[in-house]
Order: sequence, then structure tokens, then C-alpha cells
Amino acid sequence: MTAIRPFQADELVAAHAALELAFGSDPNAADRDMDLTLLRPEDTLGAWDGDTVIATAGYYDLPLTVPGGVVDVAGVTWVSVAPTHRRQGIVTQLMQRQLADLHDAGRPVAALWASEGAIYQRFGYGPGSWQLNVEVPAGAAFTRPVDVSGLRVVQPTEQALRPVLDREVGGHPGWWARSSEWWAYRLFDPEHRRGGSTTLRAVVDGDRGYALYRTKNEWGPAGPNGHVVVVEVLASDPESEARLWRFLLDQDLMRQVRGWGQPVDSPLLQLLSEPRSAQARLSDALWVRLVDVPGALVRRTYPTEVEVVLEVTDRHCPWNSGRWRLATGAGGATCTATTDPADLSLDVRDLGAAYLGGTTLATRAAAGWVVESSPGALAATSVAFGWPGRAPHCPMVF
Repeated sequence: MTAIRPFQADELVAAHAALELAFGSDPNAADRDMDLTLLRPEDTLGAWDGDTVIATAGYYDLPLTVPGGVVDVAGVTWVSVAPTHRRQGIVTQLMQRQLADLHDAGRPVAALWASEGAIYQRFGYGPGSWQLNVEVPAGAAFTRPVDVSGLRVVQPTEQALRPVLDREVGGHPGWWARSSEWWAYRLFDPEHRRGGSTTLRAVVDGDRGYALYRTKNEWGPAGPNGHVVVVEVLASDPESEARLWRFLLDQDLMRQVRGWGQPVDSPLLQLLSEPRSAQARLSDALWVRLVDVPGALVRRTYPTEVEVVLEVTDRHCPWNSGRWRLATGAGGATCTATTDPADLSLDVRDLGAAYLGGTTLATRAAAGWVVESSPGALAATSVAFGWPGRAPHCPMVF
């Protein structure tokens, strides 16, 4: 078995270089320094072949909004293995060690953005949130008039934007309250990340909302052929969100507005006179993993009352395997071990998929993953894991 241990502070430069090599990129000191403002050495893991780093992993400390509260989530990142050492089980060793360490540290939930979903499903992660990628013709008509007077283009700074997010973050599962370090990460804007577009810009609607965006000015035989790149839109009310989208769609000399990673319930599609014009494509976003099943389940709230025995399988975290009685109510939730017969049988990744309310247990059952033993248990439990507010959405890759 490969020796695995946390990186020391003076080893992180080599670790970052190994990460970039594995992802097919050149090492970049600015990217590395930004990452290291958020990643502590003690939250990393590395593997070596002699003096050479051959694999990496780590996690950020994320106070993630979940239905009804906030959970200290391990935002897993930096997972890589050198091209010379793939298919040797090193990633499995890293992920198993990381899960054991998170459990020992009392972190009940992990989450990540998957480079490949097939990899992380093997380690108990389920698709906890989804997103839309849209490409809307500039000037696309809305179903109703929207007044954009009073919007202002400002420098994108923490001071200008933070009040909106701080007020709204608690109602958006998948978001987290941003420290100054995370705001610096969000607004980090080196030229090599712009793809030929402008620097990052912000438009604000007073204290009601903001949008982060770029523009790329191009010309073709028929004239202007530029596009707007939408990075993030957040508003405290539907009218403000409509105003921000109308502004983005009405930029001069632009032919298209591209928004990667928009919420699946974005009002944009409801506002457009022709929703098909958005060319919306669904993709997975945040993947969620319950490290401690009872500890995770009692840390969120449930919109309906249910009492159900869940028989959970977990090949990497044996402490999760077994039967758990989940009871939800107005006073919160309890989750205790039991020997009673199971009402539902499922894998830990099904609970991860359902944890934020973005993927229903009924959907997982339709795919053959969740098995119902007690008639009616699936429907009742699927509803209880739902979320009556905005769909879960993670606005930022980490």
C-alpha cells in the first residue's frame, strides 16, 4: 500500500504542481497562492513515489446551507493522481483515508465537484444538485415588460456584493456564507482565466441583487458577434432577478448571453417568450456524501413528518451500514440504530443525492437504486427529503 500522509506546508508547492500535471495544466503561482489561502496543510493528503508526489487530495471548510440550517461540510478538492500511476488503486486509498479522517474529526458530510461522476459514485457520492447551462440570444423577448432603470455597473468588490449574499444565503441550499478569503476566491480574475473576455464586472440593483459577468467583443462578416458570460446572479426578490437578466440580455454589440451553472429553477426560462431560445442543458453540479449517516440526517430539517427504517449499505464507511430509524417532526429529527425490519433499502449515495432536496428518493428508486419494502414508505420519505424553497444550487466550483 502506498504511504499516505498530510502534506507539510513546505510541500504544498510540489503538491499543486502535481495537481496541475494530473489535470493537464501548467503550474501557475497565482492560482496556487489563491488556493492556499483556503486550504490548510492538515486538511490535505498526499502520496509519494520516493521524493515525487504522485497523488493529492484535500478539503475546504464550508459552512454549507442545507434544508433548514447550516452544516460544516468538507468541500473535497485537489483529488488527483499522476499520469504514471493511474489504475493502481491510489485514489481508492486516498478517498478511504480521507473519509476515515473526516469521520474521526466529526465532519458528517462531504461534497465535491466531480471531474467524472463515475469515479465518485464508487466512493458513496450522489448527485445532490443540478444546474442549467444556457445560451440565450441577446435581446430575447420576455413575456412581460421589465424596467431596468436604477441599475448600476460597479467594481466587483466584497463590500459591494457581500450584503446581498449574507442576507440570502440561508435560503439557498448549496450556498455557503463567504468569508473574505472566499470572496477573494470568487472575485479572483487573472487574465489566463478569462478566455479572451473582459475583466469581471458587476451590476447591482441597490441592495436587492447583483450579477457578475464578462463580455467578449467579437466581429464577424455580418457585424457585431460578441457575447456576455454570466458568472453569478443573486437577488432577494423575483423582480430584481428579472431586472438583472434583462440588463444582461440587452448589452450593445452582443449576439448571445452564456450562463454556465445556473439554477435549475432559474426564472429566466419562465420569463422568456420562447424558453427554447435558451438552449438549456442540464448537468450535474454538487455531489454529496454522508460521512456519518445519523449525524448528517439530524442536522437538516424536513418539511413533513415521517418515521421510516432505512437499511443503508456503505462499502467504504462500515459505521454507516445497517438499519437506521429516521423520525422527523416539528421538534427536529432523530436517527437511531435499530434491528426492526427495513422500510427502504438504499446505498449511502442515495442519501447523499437526496440530502439537499435536489434529487428525490423516488427518482433514485425509478433508477433501481432504492427498494421499498413497506408500501407507501417511498412516497412519504421522498416528500420528507424535499425542500419547498428554491432548488439546491452551488454557484461556485471549488
